[in-house]
Amino acid sequence: MNRENKSKFIVIEGLEGAGKSSAISLVGDFIEKHTGLVPVCTREPGGTPLAERMRDLIKIADETDPLCDEAECLLLYAARAQLVANVIKPALNRGAWVLGDRHNLSSLAYQGGGRGLMPLVQVLSKATLGDFKPDLTLYLDIDPAQGLQRAAKRGELDRIEKQALDFFERARATFLSFAKEDDTIAVIDAGQTMAEVHKDILALLQSQDW
Repeated sequence: MNRENKSKFIVIEGLEGAGKSSAISLVGDFIEKHTGLVPVCTREPGGTPLAERMRDLIKIADETDPLCDEAECLLLYAARAQLVANVIKPALNRGAWVLGDRHNLSSLAYQGGGRGLMPLVQVLSKATLGDFKPDLTLYLDIDPAQGLQRAAKRGELDRIEKQALDFFERARATFLSFAKEDDTIAVIDAGQTMAEVHKDILALLQSQDW
């Protein structure tokens, strides 16, 4: 996707309990101060009326009709396609900055690595996104056991958050593998205190050639 303006698409990624919500707030404030504009904030799955309905199908467990792994993956990409086509690309084209709570890297990690569906994920990614990707991804890296302990303190876990520990360990390994190969993905140590994490995020943002 070629853009003549200086709009950017920044995404926050991480396992459960990594601190994405506070990081998103921090990055949103940075964008507003840097550009003078409030960023368009999105979340995945979701972000459009239809995509939010798909989110409910993915997140809520139905014991009478369990969602199979392949259907989960297809729903995620259907929701993402809606969001990119109807929100993200139009916002970037009009010069807005977009701040995303998850994007394609999550599917590569969770469905590709965690579920073992990497061939399907790569086919769907190419078919729905082509070469479209964030300008910068901040991956908040945390030990899965520590992250799940944090997540449990927030309240009841959803269907994804209830997966076994080894699922999240595979997802984490996949996140780190892609980060190692892609210089637009920055790894932030999310096992630190919130103040330390935020300090690292701000240092990274300030070092960018916007």
